[in-house]
Amino acid sequence: MHNDVPDNRHPVALTIAGSDSGAGAGIQADLKTFAAHGIYGCSVITLVTAQSTQSVDAVELLPPELLVKQLETVVQDFKIGALKTGALGSAEIIRTLAGYLHEHPLNNLVVDPVMISKHGHALLADDAAESLTRDLLPLARIVTPNLQEASVLAGLGSISSRAEMIGAAAAIARSGCPIVVVKGGHNAGEPVDLFWEDGRESWLDSPRIDTPHTHGTGCTFSAAIAANLVRGLKPLDAVREAKAYISGAIEHHQLFGRGLNPVNHFWRLDPAFGSGQSLGQR
Repeated sequence: MHNDVPDNRHPVALTIAGSDSGAGAGIQADLKTFAAHGIYGCSVITLVTAQSTQSVDAVELLPPELLVKQLETVVQDFKIGALKTGALGSAEIIRTLAGYLHEHPLNNLVVDPVMISKHGHALLADDAAESLTRDLLPLARIVTPNLQEASVLAGLGSISSRAEMIGAAAAIARSGCPIVVVKGGHNAGEPVDLFWEDGRESWLDSPRIDTPHTHGTGCTFSAAIAANLVRGLKPLDAVREAKAYISGAIEHHQLFGRGLNPVNHFWRLDPAFGSGQSLGQR
């Protein structure tokens, strides 16, 4: 772009994550979430899975140098308003990404510390959690662990009570990430999430939706936060709005596959999407 040409580019959201061939989670879920929020999305792929609603049959990590080439190509062309990470796979990929972001800082990094898929398949090597905490979290604005991930990142035992969630958030924040959102959906009862910023806590609750079809919830939630940051929302408002969005997406879940089906990313545009009905059949 020539220096004398006005920069009229709209900010976009960037996802750095794995590919889900069943399109319920990962890169595919993130891009659908960005689109549902009216945000143009770009992607950098870290790993490829052979995945459906029933299983994860294979995972192949991409070379770190290809990660860097994707980043360089996207960042030099697009104005990145926010970015999020999902499945990163290995300590080497995390260190490579952190090194790039240290040299080329980007605003509004949301880290979803994906460790295990909905089907129970490991998406992060055992030795990579330390690198995630040491190398990537200091560069992030928001991190969104579930209870199991928060336990690993904080170096604590199992987490269930509000006091334990606060303790985990405080420990994770000491890594350098100013905002920690501990997701409480795996607890019994109504799902309550903790928003922790600078020692201040806010509790975000919602009714539990009785369904097993929640594939891609973590990816979708963190992508919605990133999209809301691009839209200019403050962090707490971005998280609140993302929680309302994911609750609706779960309630209007889709039935496409034979296993754990994905949430409905486009429920606000057409709640019948995924029901098998066309607009003309309703």
